Amino acid sequence: MTDPSPPPSAKRGDARVEPSLVRFELLHVDATTGARRGRLYTPHGTVETPVFMPVGTAGSVKALSQSDVEALGAEIILGNTYHLMLRPGEALIGALGGLHRFIGWNRSMLTDSGGFQVFSLAEKRKITEEGARFQSHLDGAYHLLTPERSIEIQETLGADIIMAFDECPPARSERAYFEQSLSRTTRWLHRCVRAWSRERSSLFGIVQGGLHLDLRRRHAEEVCAVDLPGYALGGYSVGEEPAQMHEGVAHTAPLLPKERPRYLMGVGTPLDLAICVAAGVDMFDCVLPTRTARNGLLFTSRGKVVIKNARYLRDEGPLDPACDCYTCRTHSRAYLRHLFMAKEITALRLNTLHNLHFFLGLMARARRSIEEDRYAAFLREVREVWAPGAAQAADEG
Repeated sequence: MTDPSPPPSAKRGDARVEPSLVRFELLHVDATTGARRGRLYTPHGTVETPVFMPVGTAGSVKALSQSDVEALGAEIILGNTYHLMLRPGEALIGALGGLHRFIGWNRSMLTDSGGFQVFSLAEKRKITEEGARFQSHLDGAYHLLTPERSIEIQETLGADIIMAFDECPPARSERAYFEQSLSRTTRWLHRCVRAWSRERSSLFGIVQGGLHLDLRRRHAEEVCAVDLPGYALGGYSVGEEPAQMHEGVAHTAPLLPKERPRYLMGVGTPLDLAICVAAGVDMFDCVLPTRTARNGLLFTSRGKVVIKNARYLRDEGPLDPACDCYTCRTHSRAYLRHLFMAKEITALRLNTLHNLHFFLGLMARARRSIEEDRYAAFLREVREVWAPGAAQAADEG
């Protein structure tokens, strides 16, 4: 691997920012694909990329303790601006030392802007040039989230990486609406930059545009004209077919600056991750492994396992014989099924431990394959298990 010097400070377009607390090193690019091996430096540690970031919506990765998440090897987790501003409130968290101290997490952290959650409220929100006015899902109280307010909340929380406030229209929205939305999101980005203090937190911009490749290109040019510590692709996995998402990411990711981290928000399945790493994406997050764990859907080296299925009633074997996580080393499929069917809390923890171990392990294998210039072979291996038609192999015998 090569080890290039840190990227220069801002000289792109007509907007300049000071050098960031977050720094990215591009260590190696796979010889036959666009897969990138990198390293992200933050005030709370080093993050090896490509990376999957577990989602800790309300300051907790559901069903796990911070020590559990650390033991799994996670180097960065997410917090959610929308949920934390409503409960317990960013002022309280700030007064108690910031989100890292509040939840007892000493590694890197990213917070999203709250935009996706607000825009998913549909009838409970109204979007204007000023921002998004919405009703809380907790008590119905009205709030106004603006670019400036989003940055203020995220900086009070104290995350290492904060996200620009953007609009995330459904994938199948009318083109005219996308064009209107993109222009507003660009204006909001400039407001975020003006509100950003450039102290503890580093701001990433977000490229939108739905499935329209020309709009993605145009918006990438507008967003990347503002020199920032990193850039994200938003608005994927919001109703489109996986193949459409893969095509869009393959087109858009290479448009982002190669010397900065590239983050694909809210994606996805093992196959999604593998394909999008090949497109040049460095960072991922998704609730899929934790949410499905709580619903009894588990990811293994042979495909998905639905642990409630009757076939596991007397199964003494491990969930995944190829896995060395605590769950697989210690418990049988029969026991995991019993816990899940009995609605025992322990089922949620054991399932979540396994699923996150699987996703983090997948990214570790991806990093090694990039270093060894064999990412194309790794991608073929992932396709053999997770391509449509193969995903249920573990439950089909």
